[in-house]
Amino acid sequence: MTTAAVRERPPVMTLTDAAAERVANMMASRPGVVGLKLGIKKGGCAGMEYTMDWANKPDPICEVVEDKGATLLIEPMAIMYLLGTEMDYKVDTLSSGFQFNNPNQQSACGCGESVELAPATEEKLTAYKS
Repeated sequence: MTTAAVRERPPVMTLTDAAAERVANMMASRPGVVGLKLGIKKGGCAGMEYTMDWANKPDPICEVVEDKGATLLIEPMAIMYLLGTEMDYKVDTLSSGFQFNNPNQQSACGCGESVELAPATEEKLTAYKS
């Protein structure tokens, strides 16, 4: 009997060092947290918004991304909009926060609260699924 080779899928998202460090530090300060859960919801003037919430237990339907000590749980409906995204953490003079460098983003509203996202290209979806 031969065993088929298992090919690892590319991760849905990656994190910069700054984002991974921030998520890992925040997780460490919250006992019982297993990761940061990310999703997409309809809303805002551009049509969609990123959602983030702490997960206190693993969710078997979520895609798990572990990168540089940080754990993300990606909601299934968000995967096609987040494929290829890089999550960053920026600190400026007056603000700090996570930023998403998303190749599926078509536009964003002026206030920065919402974005217009298209599903990932067929090529990215195929690479992810196979």
